[in-house]
Amino acid sequence: MASILAMLAGLIGVLAFVGPAAAPASAACDGTAIDKTMSGRLVNSADDGAPVAGVAITVTNCDGETFPGETSDDGSFTIEFSAGIGPVQVDLDPETLPEGVTMRSGEPTTQTLTGSLTELNVTFLIGPDNRDVETKADRIPGLIYSGLLFGLILAMAALGLSMVFGTTGLTNFSHGELVTFGAVMAFFFSSTLALPFLLAVPLTLLVAFGFGWLQDTALWRPLRKRGTGLIAMMIVSIGLQFLLRNVLAYSTGSRTSNYDEYVTAEGKDFNGWFTYTNRDIVIIICCVVVLLSVILTLSYTRLGRATRAVADNPALAASTGINVDRVISLVWIVGTGLAALSGVFLGFTLGVTYQIGQLTLLLLFAACCVGGLGSVWGALIGSLIIGVLIDLSTLVIPADLKNAGALVLLVVILLVRPQGLLGRRERIG
Repeated sequence: MASILAMLAGLIGVLAFVGPAAAPASAACDGTAIDKTMSGRLVNSADDGAPVAGVAITVTNCDGETFPGETSDDGSFTIEFSAGIGPVQVDLDPETLPEGVTMRSGEPTTQTLTGSLTELNVTFLIGPDNRDVETKADRIPGLIYSGLLFGLILAMAALGLSMVFGTTGLTNFSHGELVTFGAVMAFFFSSTLALPFLLAVPLTLLVAFGFGWLQDTALWRPLRKRGTGLIAMMIVSIGLQFLLRNVLAYSTGSRTSNYDEYVTAEGKDFNGWFTYTNRDIVIIICCVVVLLSVILTLSYTRLGRATRAVADNPALAASTGINVDRVISLVWIVGTGLAALSGVFLGFTLGVTYQIGQLTLLLLFAACCVGGLGSVWGALIGSLIIGVLIDLSTLVIPADLKNAGALVLLVVILLVRPQGLLGRRERIG
């Protein structure tokens, strides 16, 4: 055993002394040498991009042959050489740089190019880096703007979800598919039927109102009449969610489509802070008008007082003459319309796909929980917070994970203030 170890040690020593076998220079190239061209241009960023002339450039092919060259008055150089398929080395002689001209800090004066192209280009960076690189601080105004825009769109769907929960106590997991329903119907009217988009949106709302009435009449009202518990109804909503998602996937062919109109809106600069479009302004105006109209209606009209009475105590509301079923049916109609309109606007940014509801459902729940379940103002404020948060989170995490920030906030709110920012504290037990 000792003799075997001694032999191995001796063999390793010999190999270390001899080292790797050196290949002949001609073996470095593959194939027959062909004529090639190396070109480039030297400019000095410290002198507003002025050309740098008289700098020595040398090309060394894979066989070790050198081909010298020099930059002309306009800073360009072209060196013809011959080489096979193999690495080509390009050297810039820093001693030949004009007085006061230096290489950019940390940039090499030697570069190695590989490939079989006959025309090669090389770049040497001279002078300081004067590029206007966007910093994280520069992105903040644009992210806040896009977050507020997304939050307003999300708020309409969240308001519908909050209204349904407030009046029925149902946590509706199929609400996200109602958002998808709006985008798909708008695409159907505007693209498939070739109607003007401004006409397709009102038609989508009418269909959504009808679908909301049908849901309550054919499904939820019979379950309420039977005295079905809220947990059982929640499970029914999960089943309805998968049913609607598969129907929408079938109707769209599981493809992502785009509207025919207003998709490529021209961006405009707002004082260098962020870029907006006329389409964004129209969406913002529509969202604000719709949200304020619904919230003020619920706050100051007879119908709104009846809705709040049903939300507080359905039995007591019925004893005072309020038609509880009619109020709840109206809430389903309005809630479905709000979700559908939100889906129409989300179709511009997410595309018309059956997955819109899947992408937004958790955000809707997070917005309602952060603002306060059952609170209409809470749904609005929670949506704006979620919208800004997920966009600002891209400063520190990849964009694909930005929705995780909303879920983290949801967990924190549930731990610290379970009733949400504007929700009322209730005693359990």
